[in-house]
Amino acid sequence: MRARYLPVVAFAGLVVAIQLATHFTDSAYHLTQLTMTAYYSLLIVGLCMLIGYAGQISLGHAGFFAIGGYLSAFLTTHNLAPHQAGALISLLSKSGLLVTRSDLYGGSLLTVHPWCACVAAAIVTVAIAYLVGGPVLKLRGHYLAMATLGFGVIVYRIVLGTEFLGAADGISDVPGFPLLPGLEIAGKSSLRVPNYYVAWGLVTLGMVLLLNLIHSRVGRALVSIHGAEDAAGAMGIPTARYKLNTFVLSAVFASLAGVLLTHYNGGIGPSEASVMKSVRYVAIVAIGGMANLWGALSMSLVLNYLSLRGYLGSFDDAVFGTILILIMLFAPDGLLRRHLFSDVKRLVTGSAADEEAP
Repeated sequence: MRARYLPVVAFAGLVVAIQLATHFTDSAYHLTQLTMTAYYSLLIVGLCMLIGYAGQISLGHAGFFAIGGYLSAFLTTHNLAPHQAGALISLLSKSGLLVTRSDLYGGSLLTVHPWCACVAAAIVTVAIAYLVGGPVLKLRGHYLAMATLGFGVIVYRIVLGTEFLGAADGISDVPGFPLLPGLEIAGKSSLRVPNYYVAWGLVTLGMVLLLNLIHSRVGRALVSIHGAEDAAGAMGIPTARYKLNTFVLSAVFASLAGVLLTHYNGGIGPSEASVMKSVRYVAIVAIGGMANLWGALSMSLVLNYLSLRGYLGSFDDAVFGTILILIMLFAPDGLLRRHLFSDVKRLVTGSAADEEAP
């Protein structure tokens, strides 16, 4: 138990150290990209759980990210004032589920409260994930990859071509996500440091949840499914149910990341649902180690930050595509695979023993 949470404490210390470093070097502007990186990392660790432990590939998680982001953006920006005379809108308003705010031009808007929009996004994501995952997860290998890719393409084309979702322009003027009085998830410079800690705090909580899941009976079942699904089924493990529930859980992680990042950025565009986004997420999980949550999180922190800072330039998608190809060819278990350190230790001790042998 102690060994399980020691990396969590170390990671929390790293988060604090990074913030202090930006403070003393007068480079707090880096926290903006680091906060965005945190929300993408929330998706990454959920996807790592699905790929690395349940053994199910998904090239459509950008679609779940977009579902959460777009639904929350639409509900919190669509003006319901013209319909407030209706019984339903009036009831929602009296229940505190609707809020009144000003738009960019000083006008009054009656919209869904961000918390309600977040809950709605999670519920819709769960429903869609069950509908999609039920038939899709019966497939294996490249058939599963193509099916999830098809789902991602469908979501991308819908958000790109739907007028009330902003089409190619996306949705803007999304309000901040209120947490406490004076604290909200928003891109304001005055809230840069609190937002940084909120984002990485959520990632840390997500890691604790997944680590506990991995070390539970469910986690052991998932490992057995990944290792030999037919044998796991023969042992009485409900493989279909475990795979589907893990798929839904990872989809909720992606949707929540989409909701929070949309409120932080104040908008969302169709590029968030693109196929290359899904390829990027899979590439990060692959290089971090298919069954290594900490490795996937580390690579997400580094690679997403470099991408958001623009260090990869116009070759951003090409870099991630190249990384995925190289990892699949030369290190299919990832550079930071789960048993990397024990393998290195065994190699070193084995070499030492060979040298001492006569």
